[in-house]
Amino acid sequence: MQVISDLGGPGTVPDRPPGARLIASVDVEWSKNYRIKDGNRAFCYSIVWLALPAADGTVKVNTGLSFWSTSVYLDHDAERPDLVDAAARDIGAAVAGADLIAGHQLCSDLAVLTANAAGNVPPALPAARRAWHERRSDPAGRVIDTRFDAGHLLSGTSRRLVDVCGELHLDVTQPELARKSMTALHRDWLEHGDTQARERVTVLNLRHSLSTAYVAMRAAGLLAWQQQLNVNASLAQQWAGQVGWLDHPTFRALLPQRPPAAQ
Repeated sequence: MQVISDLGGPGTVPDRPPGARLIASVDVEWSKNYRIKDGNRAFCYSIVWLALPAADGTVKVNTGLSFWSTSVYLDHDAERPDLVDAAARDIGAAVAGADLIAGHQLCSDLAVLTANAAGNVPPALPAARRAWHERRSDPAGRVIDTRFDAGHLLSGTSRRLVDVCGELHLDVTQPELARKSMTALHRDWLEHGDTQARERVTVLNLRHSLSTAYVAMRAAGLLAWQQQLNVNASLAQQWAGQVGWLDHPTFRALLPQRPPAAQ
């Protein structure tokens, strides 16, 4: 499997700064097959951790927060049980160590991982599913599913993540899908070893996790911003040198341009 992590790998919780809240956000990508029962197949996931500075009330920011992350992408379908195990370790770490757990349609991600566990379901997955089902009766509000729990912030009817982010002034432009679908990109990786195709999906997946974290913190009243936040700029800054797609001119064009140096 392809593993990129600044935490040492799946299952690790970052050190909590004094007084800070830890937020964990998970996103799973899976190929869809509705013709057969449990036919969807997970092929990559990411988890993002953010430490929200200690403050009374809502933290206000003008730029993106730093974050930790782990990304896992399988090299071939036979590795799917290993991917499920890695995801379960990260999800278990989030349930145990995060003050807020976020996902966009998290229930579906957990269901696909559970169905892909080949009869050996890691305990972290049913624990997370229980937490999702009980989230609205939990006084601590530890789980937020941004597809269903951010409606009080929105005026539009769409709950697609890209549309939710647009309403909340998060720039999540995704050039990865300009010419091909995610399914086609994933196929290019599996069948032809197209590294850039895999990297495009990896960045897309990580963008989903990071932007979901921002929406969840906003929905919980923990974080606010007035000017647009460029999520791609945060990805480029923290993943520099780790994924070639981030240095591609198409991606670099999404980033704020620095003024020329004075002569």
